[in-house]
Amino acid sequence: MMWFDKERNDVVYGDKRIESHTLCDGRKLEIHPDVIYDFTAIPFRDNSFDLVVFDPPHMHTLGVNSWMAKKYGVLFPGWEEQLKEAFAECSRVLKPTGTLIFKWNETDISTNRIIDVLGHKPLFGHPSGKHSKTIWMTFAKPNNGINPTLKGGRAEESDLCEHCGNLKDTHPRTKCWGEPPAA
Repeated sequence: MMWFDKERNDVVYGDKRIESHTLCDGRKLEIHPDVIYDFTAIPFRDNSFDLVVFDPPHMHTLGVNSWMAKKYGVLFPGWEEQLKEAFAECSRVLKPTGTLIFKWNETDISTNRIIDVLGHKPLFGHPSGKHSKTIWMTFAKPNNGINPTLKGGRAEESDLCEHCGNLKDTHPRTKCWGEPPAA
């Protein structure tokens, strides 16, 4: 699995199940989350986390009792709406400048299809795995064009340099620091 350190005090691991299994190759599969919840109703306040990692089930053609279903979970009918709701929940619990890491595997459903279902494009992503079918996508919290680092979320006239139009004193490479451009 993807977790290197499940024992960290500043990380919350959630799942809707508590299970232990012996997989077909003899390895033990232990699913013991810190918090049990359905990902369409995350039990945390709005704007709680800087980072959310969302690794939903990826396949819908598995038998419910197959070892892959036990390990990865299964998508059921209505999965499109469930994933859309889950993405909205992940966004809800993110702080305004939060980051959502979304892991997907294209074995049954393409990444483009998932992006269409979610209704949001990732900032960037990276394929991994033997056949590059797993993709890790990074999303910024949807913010309707508001930059939460600025007063009121948007630049105000007083924040902009009257000479160059850049934000005053915010970027070290800005050429104009309140001085008129050289003639």
